[in-house]
Amino acid sequence: MSKPLTPAKIQAALVSLPGWSCRRDALAKTFTFHNFREAFSFMGRVSFECEALNHHPEWTNVYNRVTIRLNTHDAGGKVTAKDAELAGRIQKISWVG
Repeated sequence: MSKPLTPAKIQAALVSLPGWSCRRDALAKTFTFHNFREAFSFMGRVSFECEALNHHPEWTNVYNRVTIRLNTHDAGGKVTAKDAELAGRIQKISWVG
């Protein structure tokens, strides 16, 4: 079972995650691309990181926007180090901020 991060550790993680926030017990960010193709391409690339970590986001895609929420089910739906790690990998992949 994963251990939830303290509020202080979540805030420390957010320092290196521009545009991410912690809302409703999840790290969250909306990425806005130029078009659907870019958004879907981004989601495909992110899926490889999710599989590598065996950690999968709650996400939605509407045309050029991808909204991602990360929390850990086996930690009671709280934010853990796994979420911060995946958010960091996603941030490195993104070409829109």
